[in-house]
Amino acid sequence: MQATSYTYDPETRSGQVLLDDGTPVPFDGPAFDAGGLRLLRPGQRVRIETEGEGADRRITLITLQTF
Repeated sequence: MQATSYTYDPETRSGQVLLDDGTPVPFDGPAFDAGGLRLLRPGQRVRIETEGEGADRRITLITLQTF
């Protein structure tokens, strides 16, 4: 699934992405670490993997979207 980086805190390696429908979804440090990224800037397109549905949805991996 694709999304757009919205917020990122380098201290905690957590933040939020916006899905294409505008829904914000938070991610935590382990999800960021799983993607091997060092930094994330607002507005970057990312690829995410999630588990769960609705309010229980959580990101398990976030990495940069490559074309």
